[in-house]
Amino acid sequence: MSTAKLPQKATIYRMVVPEHICPFGLKARHLLRARGYEVEDHWLTSREQTEAFKAEHEVQTTPQVFIEGVRIGGYDDLRRYFGKAVPGPEATSYQPVIAVFGMAALLALATSWMALGNLFTVRALESFVAFAMSILALLKLRDLESFSSMFLGYDLLAQRWVPYAYLYPFGEALAGVLMVAGALLWLSIPVALLIGSVGAVSVFKAVYIDKRELKCACVGGDSQVPLGFVSLTENLMMVGMALWMLAKVLLR
Repeated sequence: MSTAKLPQKATIYRMVVPEHICPFGLKARHLLRARGYEVEDHWLTSREQTEAFKAEHEVQTTPQVFIEGVRIGGYDDLRRYFGKAVPGPEATSYQPVIAVFGMAALLALATSWMALGNLFTVRALESFVAFAMSILALLKLRDLESFSSMFLGYDLLAQRWVPYAYLYPFGEALAGVLMVAGALLWLSIPVALLIGSVGAVSVFKAVYIDKRELKCACVGGDSQVPLGFVSLTENLMMVGMALWMLAKVLLR
C-alpha cells in the first residue's frame, strides 16, 4: 500500500485577456508549483469577468490564490504565506549597487583576460573603477530630471549652481569612458577629481555631520539605496582613480 503523500491542491484565478496577461498570476502559479502544489489554473478572460470575480469575493485585485479551499490572497500574500519577505515600495535595497559593481568587476576581469591573458592585474582594477563609473553614469542618465532632483538634496556644488546637477552624470560618463580607453587623461583626471572630491565632501557632510537620512542618487533618481557609505565609496573611487592616473602620468 502506497504511503506517498498526495500533493496539496491550490486554485488560482488570474487575468488572461488579449491585451494583458497578469505577470503576478504567472509568478504565483510558478511559486505554487515549485512548492509541490497541484494547481487549478482559472483564467479570467475579460474585464467584465474579472470585475465580477472581484465583487463576488470582495477583493480589490487579481490574482487570487486559494489553498485547500481557503483564500490566501494575491502574489504578495502568497509569498508571506510561505514565509518569504515582501519588501515595501520604500524599502531599502542595495541590489542595484551589487549589480553595478558585480558587472563592472566581471567586465574588468574579462577585458584583462582578453588583453593580457591574466585575470588579476593592475589594469583589471583600473578598468573596474572606470566601468563602474560608466555604468553608474548610465543609470543616472536614464532619468536626468529625477536624478537631478534627488542630487540637489545633498550635493553642495549643485545647491549653489543648479546646472551642475544635470552636468554631473555627463562628467562621470566622460571620465569613465576615457579612463577605460586610457585616452585624454589631461581631461578625465581633473573631471574625476573635481566631481569625486565635491561628491565625497557633500555626502560626508550630509550623512556624518548633519545626520540626514536621504536616498542616494548614485544609481539614479528612483533609488532606494540610502545615502552614505555606497555614495561615499563611489566618490572616493573616482578621486583615487584620478590620483592614480595622475601619478602614472607624472612618473612616465
